[in-house]
Amino acid sequence: MASGCEVDCVTVFGGSGFLGSRIVKQLARKGFETRVACRHPDNVISQFHSDQHANILPVYADVRDETSVALAMAGSDAVINAVGLYVQTGSDRFDAVHELGAVNVAHQASTLEVKRLVHISGIGADLYSASDYIRARAKGELLVQDVFPAATILRPSVLFGSKDAFVNTLSRIARSSPVLPLFGRGSTMLQPVYVGDVAEAAVNALKATGAPGNVYELGGPQIYSYQALITLVLTHAKQRRLLFPVPFAIWEIAAKLMSILPRPPLTKAQITLMKQDNIVSGTALTLRDLGVDPRSLEDILPRYAFSRP
Repeated sequence: MASGCEVDCVTVFGGSGFLGSRIVKQLARKGFETRVACRHPDNVISQFHSDQHANILPVYADVRDETSVALAMAGSDAVINAVGLYVQTGSDRFDAVHELGAVNVAHQASTLEVKRLVHISGIGADLYSASDYIRARAKGELLVQDVFPAATILRPSVLFGSKDAFVNTLSRIARSSPVLPLFGRGSTMLQPVYVGDVAEAAVNALKATGAPGNVYELGGPQIYSYQALITLVLTHAKQRRLLFPVPFAIWEIAAKLMSILPRPPLTKAQITLMKQDNIVSGTALTLRDLGVDPRSLEDILPRYAFSRP
């Protein structure tokens, strides 16, 4: 892949998370000096402790606090913002993280004259969505592009990987119940993407000449209905369960009731996402435009713990 600029030091905001940690490890393997910017750096030191990861430095940052953002990225050549919030609790709100946090990172990247900024969003980001989460994602993108026009926006579909929350949650529910409820009739179309492929795309975007200012939609090689996806997971987990359609109206009532819990297992944002297809549009730039050949869910499912004898 053609190189557009020299990048040696990269700060990854949200570098301790499911996607962010994969990005950090990819950067380290490729020889980048890498900073893991997160709110609890002491808790993640052991996560990257090895000779292979000697060039990884955890640093404190809260994207809602622009001063800490500036200190974390000072001296960096590039920045990747992989901070994600999926459930609102306390002061952790969608607008605070995906809007204010996003613009804080972009503003400091511009002020400090960082060469590259990669912002992780999501397929389906929509300013007119009924979901606070989806609207915040879309507003965050616009704010980033306004402050740092050369930013690269990556919109992954549903992420999967051996320690993901998506496939493992399905398997866990299947182990405890003879019936699996479907969102609606299970006809929503999804294009799950391997977390390692998204991490590779984010790293490649730091040097790809065509990446600045562009938006990429990242999906895997296969599109599934939600029902077909559940069936595939059950097959690999060697489980047989009855799939039961449940109207979205009932899901919404359940989410409202669960919203009083500290960490609700179901949210309104998740239901809104499941009402619409989550697939790459036909005209979008994709993983392959960033030099990544996407791996399928079938390729990765054997790595999951439930598939081991």
